[in-house]
Amino acid sequence: MTSASPPRWQAGPLLAEPLPMTLRVYQKLTAGVAPLASLLIKRRLKQGKEEASRVNERRGVAAHVRPHGPLVWIHGASVGEVLAAAGLIERLRDLNLRILLTSGTVTSAEIVAKRFPPDIIHQFIPYDAPSFVARFLDHWQPSLALFIESDLWPNLILASAARRLPMVLINGRMSPRSFPRWQRASATIGTLLGKFDICLAQSQMDAERFSALGSPNVITTGNLKMDVAPPPGDPARLERLMAVTRGRPVIVAASTHPGEEEILLDVHRTLSGVFPTLLTVIVPRHPHRGEQIAQLVESAGLGASLRSREQLPTAATAIYVADTMGELGLFYRLAPIVFMGGSLIEHGGQNPIEAVKLGASIVHGPHVANFSEVYHALDDAGGAFTAGDVETLVRRFGQLLSDGPARQASIDAATEVVDRLGGALDRTVSALEPYLLQLQIEQDAAHA
Repeated sequence: MTSASPPRWQAGPLLAEPLPMTLRVYQKLTAGVAPLASLLIKRRLKQGKEEASRVNERRGVAAHVRPHGPLVWIHGASVGEVLAAAGLIERLRDLNLRILLTSGTVTSAEIVAKRFPPDIIHQFIPYDAPSFVARFLDHWQPSLALFIESDLWPNLILASAARRLPMVLINGRMSPRSFPRWQRASATIGTLLGKFDICLAQSQMDAERFSALGSPNVITTGNLKMDVAPPPGDPARLERLMAVTRGRPVIVAASTHPGEEEILLDVHRTLSGVFPTLLTVIVPRHPHRGEQIAQLVESAGLGASLRSREQLPTAATAIYVADTMGELGLFYRLAPIVFMGGSLIEHGGQNPIEAVKLGASIVHGPHVANFSEVYHALDDAGGAFTAGDVETLVRRFGQLLSDGPARQASIDAATEVVDRLGGALDRTVSALEPYLLQLQIEQDAAHA
């Protein structure tokens, strides 16, 4: 593997280059609208997209004291990116490095609170106005910044680079939809990517796209999501679910989006003619949609129970709406067959790795561009199956429900693929080694 460039603090002075017009205009516009942040916050609070007690973090106001010594700042947009960093965070904690983790969604903050160690400092990323960004950086003064995937905020990147903060893009992903858009703004994206010391890309295709857009130093390290540990599942809650569903065939539809539930209800209605006790568990990507989904179920003439109401499936429950946060691990353990949502519509699909690691046979729709490499490998090996309409979904589910050995063969094949594609965490840590060694030197000096 190509070794990483030396940390920026070991290099000579940075020469200021003129910014493209797009970025200069962006800086002026975002500076001008900063006074309107209160209006934006008010609207987002009504939409449930902000946490009332923490809105000042969006203005760059810190809720915690900066810890002494080197501080590694990791930023990810939402739940998927934050969870992808879990293994890396554990490695950094093993080196006794303190972590500041930022994200942009309420759900990601809830996941951090539930699943990460209490010494991980979580803050909402500030809105990308120059004054808010400056306040954030003035307080935290991070020693190293790791941006996950592709959540690139111009003011945040430019201000960090101006302070000579070493920045690395980790688990870098450039989707087929985003790539041509950025090509049309090549000067803008080239300037932003040029501020990163290294880009650690998920795949060779991602690496080629980042290089074409202006990343000066790209290394293919693989997808960190392949190395993520399976989500937890409370044993007592799992036993209770298993007790009330024992003897029933169960299918889980995970991380579903609007437009998919209607299709899944049609599938359930057809399958129940062959499997009369079938239980379909729908886990919406956004739990607040639970009541809406329950109304869809009832309008379809099917019995529904909602987990957010602390209901358990009964004999009359055809569709169990699991509209709670952080419980996918329970349902992956409950069902041997999982449909991965976001794939029947043009969303790009959801990550199947956790379901595979918990022993599920995977069915998905045709729209899986977000994880195309993974799904392609799973499909080729017989570890996952594509189904794009009601008829095909019924056939796939029916085969997996009725043929235990074939189902187990697909589970085994999927497990082998995920094991083979792993190792991104080790490669990422190796690429970051020059930076981590420097931080350990600083840490030792701070404690001397």
